[in-house]
Amino acid sequence: MRVDVRDNNVEQALRVLKKRMQREGVFREMRLREHFEKPSVKRAREKAEGVRRVRKMARKKLERENGTAAPKKINAPAR
Repeated sequence: MRVDVRDNNVEQALRVLKKRMQREGVFREMRLREHFEKPSVKRAREKAEGVRRVRKMARKKLERENGTAAPKKINAPAR
């Protein structure tokens, strides 16, 4: 990954670098690799992420079609 520094503005270049790294998921991957993750835990996490991603896309699609925000799910009180 390459970021150009213009007019000796290092702070600006650092901000651009951090934003690119965030977008590509470098920070998230570093956090996940700090400790060993069992294969069964990894599969469960990836499956849950996929479910969340699909639900989010469906919610966004519904919002675009209706032109309004979809109602949020209300959790029942714990017993």
